[in-house]
Amino acid sequence: MDNKDIDQATGLRKMIKGESGKIHKLRENNGDRPKVITITSGKGGVGKTNVVVNLAVTCQRMGRRVLIFDADLGLANIDIIFGLNPKHNIEEIIKGEKELSEIILKGPEGVSIIPAGSGVEDLTQLSEGQKMHLLNEFDGLNNMFDLLLVDTAAGISSNVMYFNLAAEERIVVVTPEPTSITDAYALIKVMFHQHGIKNFYLLLNMVQDEKAAKSVYRHLSTVVAQFMAGISLDYVGYIPTDTFLRESVIRREPVVCCYPEASSSQGFKDLATLLLNQTARSPIDGNIKFFWKRLMAQESDEDNAGKD
Repeated sequence: MDNKDIDQATGLRKMIKGESGKIHKLRENNGDRPKVITITSGKGGVGKTNVVVNLAVTCQRMGRRVLIFDADLGLANIDIIFGLNPKHNIEEIIKGEKELSEIILKGPEGVSIIPAGSGVEDLTQLSEGQKMHLLNEFDGLNNMFDLLLVDTAAGISSNVMYFNLAAEERIVVVTPEPTSITDAYALIKVMFHQHGIKNFYLLLNMVQDEKAAKSVYRHLSTVVAQFMAGISLDYVGYIPTDTFLRESVIRREPVVCCYPEASSSQGFKDLATLLLNQTARSPIDGNIKFFWKRLMAQESDEDNAGKD
């Protein structure tokens, strides 16, 4: 390590200490590989967060250790559906006021949740010290979880792109409504043309049956293939609309917990089975530490590009 590297490392440690009151040493990667999947959508109101919580519980039942990160910053919904009242959120991690282990909540079936916070509007604006602090905190989770589900905000904002680009897999949730289909196309288009992302999973939600779901998938995949050559848009199933799913939201419980025999619950079981049996489609190290490293490196690249 030359003098320049030493000076840079010293500077980072000072930033971390100054911003969080603590000095952290990044842990060595232990080689574990929790899969990181974002659940995202082109528009709100498509049931994305419901998909996250029910998928998480179902995967946990199948023997996976699941962590949910509520990345819909400023509009946290995970805790509402789980019937939780978090006292802390990720803002306190960024400020160095809490350790990550202190804010993680336990939901149904042992699912873990990192709550979002209305005070954190844009993770892309973190300082270098805050980035290092977050890396250290999340690095410690690698041997604790098998699956990280990231509930993004809806749309094509910088935060949505931020998380989707760093994940190993992306599930785009869409309903049969024309606006949902159009906005899902716009989301895929932006990630493909501006960021080179070619692999997507498509989940149909709030549909009458499989025939209706596959009809929407065929329509969207045909348009995508016509204007975005080389893209992979894989159908991963559907969640049917039923009265039990609506009632579970009112009860603030996942439908797979309060109505396990409902058709929507079966849809989540089928989705979980498919995803857990999938092999990685690209040689990406999808572990949690790598996920956060990609987030931080992404912002640095954008900063450097702006200076050119």
